[in-house]
Amino acid sequence: MIVLYSNGCPRCNILETALNSKKISYTKVSDTDKIVEKGFLTVPILEVDGKDMAFPEAYNYVKEMC
Repeated sequence: MIVLYSNGCPRCNILETALNSKKISYTKVSDTDKIVEKGFLTVPILEVDGKDMAFPEAYNYVKEMC
Protein backbone atom coordinates (compact mmCIF):
# COMPACT_ATOMS: atom_id res chain seq x y z
CA MET A 1 0.00 0.00 0.00
CA ILE A 2 1.26 3.45 -0.91
CA VAL A 3 0.21 6.62 0.89
CA LEU A 4 1.20 10.14 -0.13
CA TYR A 5 1.10 12.70 2.67
CA SER A 6 0.81 16.08 0.98
CA ASN A 7 -0.27 19.66 1.52
CA GLY A 8 -0.12 20.67 -2.15
CA CYS A 9 3.32 22.29 -1.98
CA PRO A 10 5.50 22.31 -5.12
CA ARG A 11 7.43 19.19 -4.05
CA CYS A 12 4.17 17.45 -3.19
CA ASN A 13 2.89 18.23 -6.68
CA ILE A 14 6.09 16.94 -8.31
CA LEU A 15 5.85 13.66 -6.42
CA GLU A 16 2.15 13.28 -7.18
CA THR A 17 2.78 13.95 -10.88
CA ALA A 18 5.52 11.30 -10.89
CA LEU A 19 3.19 8.77 -9.24
CA ASN A 20 0.45 9.52 -11.76
CA SER A 21 2.80 9.35 -14.75
CA LYS A 22 3.88 5.85 -13.66
CA LYS A 23 0.22 4.92 -13.08
CA ILE A 24 1.02 3.95 -9.49
CA SER A 25 -2.02 3.50 -7.29
CA TYR A 26 -1.86 5.45 -4.02
CA THR A 27 -3.95 7.08 -1.35
CA LYS A 28 -3.47 10.80 -0.77
CA VAL A 29 -3.72 12.25 2.73
CA SER A 30 -3.95 16.04 2.91
CA ASP A 31 -5.49 16.35 6.36
CA THR A 32 -2.95 18.35 8.39
CA ASP A 33 -4.13 16.80 11.66
CA LYS A 34 -3.48 13.29 10.32
CA ILE A 35 -0.06 14.33 9.00
CA VAL A 36 0.93 15.78 12.38
CA GLU A 37 -0.56 12.77 14.17
CA LYS A 38 1.84 10.55 12.20
CA GLY A 39 4.70 12.70 13.51
CA PHE A 40 5.68 14.21 10.17
CA LEU A 41 7.15 17.70 10.35
CA THR A 42 7.56 18.15 6.59
CA VAL A 43 5.81 16.94 3.46
CA PRO A 44 5.70 15.24 1.09
CA ILE A 45 6.15 11.88 2.73
CA LEU A 46 5.59 8.70 0.78
CA GLU A 47 4.72 5.66 2.87
CA VAL A 48 5.33 2.35 1.10
CA ASP A 49 4.42 -0.80 3.00
CA GLY A 50 5.09 0.93 6.32
CA LYS A 51 8.35 2.59 5.28
CA ASP A 52 8.34 6.42 5.29
CA MET A 53 10.36 8.29 2.67
CA ALA A 54 11.03 12.02 2.46
CA PHE A 55 10.95 13.74 -0.92
CA PRO A 56 14.41 12.87 -2.33
CA GLU A 57 14.18 9.17 -1.50
CA ALA A 58 10.50 9.00 -2.49
CA TYR A 59 11.09 10.69 -5.84
CA ASN A 60 13.96 8.31 -6.66
CA TYR A 61 11.83 5.35 -5.60
CA VAL A 62 9.00 6.38 -7.95
CA LYS A 63 11.36 7.13 -10.85
CA GLU A 64 12.98 3.67 -10.55
CA MET A 65 9.65 1.85 -10.67
CA CYS A 66 8.64 0.35 -14.01
